[in-house]
Amino acid sequence: MAALTADPFHLERHGIILDQRPGDPDEAWGVLNPGGTCGPDGAFYLFPRLVACGNYSRIGCARITFDKAGTLAAVERLGLVLEPRESYEVSRAGGGVEDPRVTYVEALGQYVMAYTAYIPHHPRIALAVSRDLQTWTRLGPLHFSLLPDGYDLNKAGNKDGVVFPDLLVDPLGRPAFAIMHRPTLAVDYHRDGCDVTLPPCGVESQEHIWISYVPLDRVQHDIHQLTQLSGHRQVLAPQAAWEQVKIGSGPPPVRLPYGWLLLYHGVSRAVDTTGERIRYSVGAAILDLEDPTRVLYRSPHPILEPDAPYEAAGRVSHVVFPTATDLHPDGRLDVYYGAADSRIGLASTKTPPELPTGGSGGVSPITS
Repeated sequence: MAALTADPFHLERHGIILDQRPGDPDEAWGVLNPGGTCGPDGAFYLFPRLVACGNYSRIGCARITFDKAGTLAAVERLGLVLEPRESYEVSRAGGGVEDPRVTYVEALGQYVMAYTAYIPHHPRIALAVSRDLQTWTRLGPLHFSLLPDGYDLNKAGNKDGVVFPDLLVDPLGRPAFAIMHRPTLAVDYHRDGCDVTLPPCGVESQEHIWISYVPLDRVQHDIHQLTQLSGHRQVLAPQAAWEQVKIGSGPPPVRLPYGWLLLYHGVSRAVDTTGERIRYSVGAAILDLEDPTRVLYRSPHPILEPDAPYEAAGRVSHVVFPTATDLHPDGRLDVYYGAADSRIGLASTKTPPELPTGGSGGVSPITS
């Protein structure tokens, strides 16, 4: 445990900030995994996933109020902003809109929400945009160009989409928007049985974090081009024991003077008296500001583990799942996260003034 507290990004808990409303059918299975961003009015807004019975998810909105000392004082619910209605979000078998991440993209002058459009057994990442955080316009699901070996990312599932707030340079040297994602298992059921598509690594239990790009000029011509991705590269692969099963992006990357701070979740399997169970923990990585495939630092241990009672027991037990951050002028970083797939917790850290040492790197890039 001493090694955990020594990590420069170690998170200190502040407890539960939002939980299910008793008797509310829209939240019967939980309130969790919120996106978050500062709004046009300077207030901080959360976009929680609200889960009804049957794992039917909608995306809500809530405003955070702080006291004079900068401590969270209240969370005001403001209703729904996105409900499943498109064919890629809902079917006869169910569906939902899940786990939003929200980024203000300066080059667009708009907020971009990346969310999981969940059709059972085949999740996909979709985008929506807004200028006021209340009215959202769907752009549709992401579409990926083929990898050099002919692998079609569109046949895989995909989750954990996050959009960079600033323009980057794509592998061809063009100014571009960048999106991180996590290709995952997909199952297509049909009359003769089912077809299973593994992620690009070919191993279900080794899901990686990838980055893909969209050239600026294409999006300037038509904002719907933001969903048409190419230049795919791997960024991070499972490495340590606590992330041996899979990893995925948490909140959108945060720009620090020495690199992009990417919080991510890592999944492991553990065996105890109740049998085998999964365990979601939080890690931190620093990516190069110019080329995010260059991993400058990676926390050797989790910076938050599901040890609190409200993280250890819930709809899915032993889960801490970060999805939103708020960086304050004094360097304090607030992290909002799903706890046990049931409620929302808050933790914080003080970002170090310099690039930490003692971590590890990432994976070799693959370009298409």
